[in-house]
Amino acid sequence: MDKVYLLEHLHIISENNECVKTIGIYASEQEAIAAVGRLKEQPGFRDFPNINPAACDESGFYISCYPLGKDYWAEGFVIIDT
Repeated sequence: MDKVYLLEHLHIISENNECVKTIGIYASEQEAIAAVGRLKEQPGFRDFPNINPAACDESGFYISCYPLGKDYWAEGFVIIDT
């Protein structure tokens, strides 16, 4: 296995407030999609059941592919005061 699929659920609460839930990490995209099928009728999730909504700031499920053995955020990060 050289990559994994991260399944998260995003709920936009307000303009500056969101809730991101990590659902699971899967060996294939099909496994991640199957997990959505198991969860999309559960409370909370059923209100935002879309997979990879058209706009990246929409509530719903997001599936991301990550190669194994790669660093992310290698350049660090900055803090933005709100």
